[in-house]
Amino acid sequence: MENSKSANSDKTPSAGVRGPTCRTLVPLDEPDVPFCSERCRLIDLGKWASGAYKISSPILDPDVLEGLAASQMQRGEGRHNESDDDEF
Repeated sequence: MENSKSANSDKTPSAGVRGPTCRTLVPLDEPDVPFCSERCRLIDLGKWASGAYKISSPILDPDVLEGLAASQMQRGEGRHNESDDDEF
């Protein structure tokens, strides 16, 4: 039975994913999923490291938001006072 299942799953489009770098179809049982090779994995890592990829969803964790607000206020107070002096 297992042989028939694996033969059927190879024919279905959900048997793999497209790699994010080269768009090659990669079977889900490959060790490098979702990448087709180590080269494509490193290219993708380089894009993250260089800032080419960004996560654009807002931060929704209240604890993190409080910490960000506090740090922005600390940084912004010094800048705000200096910019007020320059404007008047």
